[in-house]
Amino acid sequence: MSEPNQILEEAESILECAHAQGCPFGPEAATTERLFETMPEDELLYELADLFKVFADTTRIKILYALMQHECSVSDIANVIGATQSAVSHQLRLLKQAHLVKFRRDGKSVIYSLADSHVYTMLAQGLTHICE
Repeated sequence: MSEPNQILEEAESILECAHAQGCPFGPEAATTERLFETMPEDELLYELADLFKVFADTTRIKILYALMQHECSVSDIANVIGATQSAVSHQLRLLKQAHLVKFRRDGKSVIYSLADSHVYTMLAQGLTHICE
């Protein structure tokens, strides 16, 4: 099991325990201390915060959702989301910098796709979370 999954499972277990104990403010002190023992370094947390900032723009989210369906060119994405090619190109640059999309050349065209399955999972989980 990967480390992020272990941390998530531990956090879920802690929250279940806190809920079972009727604690409205979270787990007991000893359990809280255990969570902070596994807290990632600040630099990693800053990088995570920066990653989530990329998701804070509706146009970028629309682009990512378009790419969840299949790979697309800039003009295809622009048509699907109702934006200019210039706006899409600008947002794709930010998504590339965040390693959320990748591209390949097909003749004169550049074709974009999601960087990996993690991006799909983040979007799907986010949507599931807000729909609950």
